[in-house]
Amino acid sequence: MFGKAEISVGISRRLRLAIILSSGSILLAACGGTSTSGTSNQSANTGKVNMSYAGSLVGAMTNDILPQFKKKTGIDVVGYPGGSVALANQIKEKLRQADLFLSAVPSVNSMLEGKANGNILSWYSDLASSPLVIGYNPKSKLGSELTASNWYKVMQTPGFRLGRTDPKLDPKGVLTETLVREEAKKVGDSSLFTKILGSAENSSQIFPEETLVGRLESGQLDAGFFYENEAKLAKIPFIKTGINLGANFTISILNNAKNRSGAVAFVNYLYSPQGQKELKSVGLIPDKAKVHGSGVPRGVKL
Repeated sequence: MFGKAEISVGISRRLRLAIILSSGSILLAACGGTSTSGTSNQSANTGKVNMSYAGSLVGAMTNDILPQFKKKTGIDVVGYPGGSVALANQIKEKLRQADLFLSAVPSVNSMLEGKANGNILSWYSDLASSPLVIGYNPKSKLGSELTASNWYKVMQTPGFRLGRTDPKLDPKGVLTETLVREEAKKVGDSSLFTKILGSAENSSQIFPEETLVGRLESGQLDAGFFYENEAKLAKIPFIKTGINLGANFTISILNNAKNRSGAVAFVNYLYSPQGQKELKSVGLIPDKAKVHGSGVPRGVKL
């Protein structure tokens, strides 16, 4: 398990608007990664399983895990990737129906727990983890200069193009800010946060989580903050910072799931020997199943 950052679970009017606008976001189906727009009752009508999941797992899900699951069971899992906070708010605000919720950090699950939040989620289990790293474009002169000991200096170079995710919508954005603050303490530079990130809402650096890899690969960025599994799967060179921060992925079947049996089958697959092998193959570190909360559906094998 990696160090955790505090994730804000509040929803402002501005964020609510962003969530409404993003409710028509990319839908990634298990077969071929087809893009289309989803509807809230799709799983009920077609027998497919709807899963809202951390955008850092787009490559892992669409290219490996979901196709392998369908091959084994014949069940389609329709995935909606994005920042975990934004996804939780979409579910809470009834902008998206999900059978499964896969978060990048445990704390986001609390947004769906309890009477005040509609009792949408009552349990979750630890699934896998991945450290936060800095991925860079090997064709970028500045990116190629990054090392574990000088990255904070190189990123201050005028014209350096850095990519990160929105801390209001995605835990990785919060972890990125935490990492820079920790580095500032280590090197004794209280202004490092401003020198590297500019501000918490620096629009020139902030991009949707599910697009960050593509932006780096296309040459739009010199470097960005990623989880190690993303970098490995996309074959992006990366450096480690020496600061113990990262994703601690969790999964849950929601209490209002429309396709509970399909969701149970998917959770069981992830914790099966084949599923654990798949998690490793996409660069994740499988965690021992540990249930937090109560109300695990009958048939779930953890």
